[in-house]
Amino acid sequence: MTAAQADLQIDRPRVADGAALWRIARDSEVLDLNSSYSYLLWCRDFAATSAVARDGHGVPVGFVTGYVRPDSPDTLLVWQVAVDEAYRGRRLAASLVDGLAARVARERGVTTVETTISPDNTASQRLFTSFAERHGARLEREVLFDTEVFPDGPHEPEVLYRIGPLPASGG
Repeated sequence: MTAAQADLQIDRPRVADGAALWRIARDSEVLDLNSSYSYLLWCRDFAATSAVARDGHGVPVGFVTGYVRPDSPDTLLVWQVAVDEAYRGRRLAASLVDGLAARVARERGVTTVETTISPDNTASQRLFTSFAERHGARLEREVLFDTEVFPDGPHEPEVLYRIGPLPASGG
């Protein structure tokens, strides 16, 4: 954690954080917003593979959600990463992803991180490209879901970023 993040704490989300995560995702204006219910469930059912950053008052100011892929138990799929506007520019998203990957590698033996990113999301492209560089891991990209498979109108393709293997220390 950098000096600019010294007033922040990163830990597992709690159900009580679900509303704040929904608000942060909504206010990002970049993420596909899920229902508020899904963020509550995420905080309950996937807390072990997610992380939240809290300010000095314990209020969530950023998060990363993820899960271990059922058919690939050595792979953490990062679902969403978002940081409250007031906390952007502090490398908080990088700290969240680094910390989560290290924790899940240590606790579950994960060696690979995957995420999907649309071509117009340059911030996420930079975040995960730099993650791979920091960890000395290979980065592979391929289209996972092309435009025509989305039933709800125009949607950019989702490009799968596969990063690994991660160092044995968990990052």
